[in-house]
Amino acid sequence: MASNPEFVQYIADQLAPAGQVTYHKMFGDYGVYLDGKMFALVCDDQLFIKITKEGAALAPQLPKAPPYDGAKDYFLYEDVDDREHMIAFVQATCRELPMPKPKKKKGAT
Repeated sequence: MASNPEFVQYIADQLAPAGQVTYHKMFGDYGVYLDGKMFALVCDDQLFIKITKEGAALAPQLPKAPPYDGAKDYFLYEDVDDREHMIAFVQATCRELPMPKPKKKKGAT
């Protein structure tokens, strides 16, 4: 089952005060980015946030689950209506994530 684009937009709207939030469709679901860092997946209208030490310290009670069969575990973040906590959690997570590597230009050697 694919994710509803309105749900993904709601997540982006909730996180807007945190920075530049973007999302991209990936195989019927979505990758979610904050300031260029991919930190989450939205699969079947559920928000899965990458596991980091800082995130685990901030919310140790969050359940962990794979977003799809064969994937590693992510935090399953269910309280998407609590904007303040979600922003703090996502910012903590993104502080630990590396910046993405620049894409190579096609035809470059």
